[in-house]
Amino acid sequence: MLIKYIQAVSCLAVTCAARWAPSPTSAPERFPPAYIKYSTVLGLFLQDDNATVPGTFDYTATNFGLINRTYPTDNECDNSFTQWQKFEHYVDTLNVRSGKDVNYKVLFLGRHGEGYHNVAESYYGTPAWNCYWSIRDGNGTIVWADAKITPNGVAQAQKAADFWVSRIKLQKIPVPQSYYVSPLTRCLQTANVTFSQLALSPLYPFVPTVKELFREGISGHTCDRRGNKTYIHNAFPLYKIEAGFSEEDLLFKPLEGEVPMDQDVRSKTVLDDVFGGDDHTWLSVTSHSGEIASILRVLGHRIFSLNTGAVIPVLVKAETVSGTPVSTATVPYTTISTCSTQPPLPIATS
Repeated sequence: MLIKYIQAVSCLAVTCAARWAPSPTSAPERFPPAYIKYSTVLGLFLQDDNATVPGTFDYTATNFGLINRTYPTDNECDNSFTQWQKFEHYVDTLNVRSGKDVNYKVLFLGRHGEGYHNVAESYYGTPAWNCYWSIRDGNGTIVWADAKITPNGVAQAQKAADFWVSRIKLQKIPVPQSYYVSPLTRCLQTANVTFSQLALSPLYPFVPTVKELFREGISGHTCDRRGNKTYIHNAFPLYKIEAGFSEEDLLFKPLEGEVPMDQDVRSKTVLDDVFGGDDHTWLSVTSHSGEIASILRVLGHRIFSLNTGAVIPVLVKAETVSGTPVSTATVPYTTISTCSTQPPLPIATS
């Protein structure tokens, strides 16, 4: 304990040497029963503040949203430290001083760049998209089944990459130690554009883990039907595919979708898997608007919708507590509403 305390009070030792890594959150498989309770540590990012408007928020204009504030551990830091270095030391100290059943992780939740399904929904309008076009693979001109990102989507991912480069250079921001990604192509592509070109430490290379349950809400829309395991491996051979990942997509069901409560159950399941098995503190998750919204609900974060290509960081407290969690029972998929004839295009307004 003395060694850990010395680490906590020496900011230079913690931030300039190899990062101290907390133990993974205890797995909830024990007697008496226990589960992982998540909460968001508030007051650290602008996205936590109800006064911040999601639709107009630009993470690249605000240092990822990190608030320029003091921390209780600042007196342990060198005066030359940047805001991100001070925050890093604060988080590391929280982990050093927490009990064995508590740990803290910073999640960088990134939404994929614009996909062809986003373009189609904007073109046809949401009502027509939901009832007619979304259940088709494309329109003869573009394909949106397991949608790829558009040139604009590539530019959005490149914007994120460029911003990471600037933060590393100017702020000495901690780069992710682990990377996770949805199995849908638009996320696989976005993560690659964003992180593969960064000058990363060999200790923490960009080798993302493809995790089934970080996928978008299962809606019955073909854009949310993933490719098979062989396709993912061939297209992204450097990516690690999690154990137990099925060859075919067993979760997608045509014309059926999961309910939001069930999505939250699977979001907690995948978070439990990550927090219970990954002893790193700084994690990147490349996912989707609906899935990130679900993750934020599980974490007790305010609603914060992301534009395509945007990123939101969250400091998460994970605590293993005794007892049984709220019911994790799920309900059957529900039938989605469709229309048999093509709706008229929306009338353009000047």
